Amino acid sequence: MERNLALDLVRVTEAAAIAAARTMGRGDAHLSDDEAVKAMRNAFSALPIDGVVVIGEGELDLAPMLYIGERVGCGGPEMDIALDPLEGTGLCAFGRGGAISVVAMAQKGGLMHAPDMYMRKLASGPAGRGVLDINKSAEENLLALAKAKNVRVEDLTVVILDRSRHSKLIKKVRQAGARIRLIPDGDVHAAIATCDDETGIDLLLGIGGAPEGVLAASALLCMGGEMQSQLIFRNDRELFRAQKMMEGDVHRTLALEDMAKGRVLFAATGVTSGEMLPGVRFMPHGCETHSLVMRARSGTIRELRTRHLFESKPMYGEGGDFRDIL
Repeated sequence: MERNLALDLVRVTEAAAIAAARTMGRGDAHLSDDEAVKAMRNAFSALPIDGVVVIGEGELDLAPMLYIGERVGCGGPEMDIALDPLEGTGLCAFGRGGAISVVAMAQKGGLMHAPDMYMRKLASGPAGRGVLDINKSAEENLLALAKAKNVRVEDLTVVILDRSRHSKLIKKVRQAGARIRLIPDGDVHAAIATCDDETGIDLLLGIGGAPEGVLAASALLCMGGEMQSQLIFRNDRELFRAQKMMEGDVHRTLALEDMAKGRVLFAATGVTSGEMLPGVRFMPHGCETHSLVMRARSGTIRELRTRHLFESKPMYGEGGDFRDIL
């Protein structure tokens, strides 16, 4: 059943990716996101689960679809769902690379109910497990990772979101001698890339969204990677919200298994071409998608290249109903 769900899950990210890709370069981030959300919600209607969105588009009063607490699926095992129909809305809207559609799923209680706030993150591939410590300086972590990988610090590449809040961090990484790749958006995609040697990315550092952190942790759990994080509270309202949603000390350092644990399933489909996933390519009568599908229990990682013929898959058309495939 779990194996079937993993392959079913990718249909959800494929649907959102195709819908979003149709809006690429039109300069309207809201349009891109709306199309991805509608397609993903429609696709969930065919999934044989009793799912609850624990990380989604926001609270009910702010997100009419795929809101936190919404139930999805057509019946089956109880599952927690974390999703981002379009990570990198601006990337898609302006035709830049690295936008993806992503979903993580686990048994009830398997995914952290992360509040919508900032999170300090450290992520790496398997070499970083038991080696890195988010409470140490960037230089100390770079030295430790270089030793674990048997390379020089100068050979390491660190991905950091291109934000003014990271000016001090960027300066410290440069002083340590490591290479830096600044990205405009998409730190879930970047975190996943640390687990693939072919991307040349070794480490992700910096501050980004907490919901995206849980999605990244879900993928890294499946891939044997490392991730640590700490919530950042800008005011008392955010602190109170975290205390209401989460168990335990909200100020603690969160390990990978605090964010995602158990039989996690993960799927991601490229919208615009990035480090690991090519984007959607349209062709006469259909399109081609590239996806990752992963299972934490077995460590299985599938790379799927899929061709979709719109004539035989009407659900990929405007207003299509995924329940037609049941």
